[in-house]
Amino acid sequence: MQRGGGRRGMLRRGWGGKFKECGYRMTVPRKAIMDVLGDSDKHLSAEDIYLTVHRSYPNVGLTTVYRTLELLTDMGMIVKFDFGDGRARYELAEGPDKKHHHHLICRRCKRIIEYTEFIDEEMDFLNRAEKGLSEKYKFDIKGHVIHFYGICDKCRYK
Repeated sequence: MQRGGGRRGMLRRGWGGKFKECGYRMTVPRKAIMDVLGDSDKHLSAEDIYLTVHRSYPNVGLTTVYRTLELLTDMGMIVKFDFGDGRARYELAEGPDKKHHHHLICRRCKRIIEYTEFIDEEMDFLNRAEKGLSEKYKFDIKGHVIHFYGICDKCRYK
């Protein structure tokens, strides 16, 4: 798919509106960072994003990337993850190819497996937990992040 075309392009065109809605401008660095995240299917660190953006926009510094990632996280446009490797990772919060998913993280090789095929018991538990927490704390839950840590099949059989 061409850059900016199709459903992903419609999402990207909506980014400027989201910035305006939140009282911010869509600047070149912000668009570049969103493009990097939109083009990736990986969980990128700030340094990964910086290196990619810096190739096309050498005037964009690492500090700008960190500030922008913080802003985008606060705006709910991206999600920040801590997979226990000492580096925050980021991905778009929504998109045409983005489904809600959870993570399995290998403690040995640091491999991250995303999964969307939830088992029935998991969905029942999550729905009950969200409903119970929402009622108990009078809290309107909008989402959750779940990571399971363990040893992957490749490391287990080494």
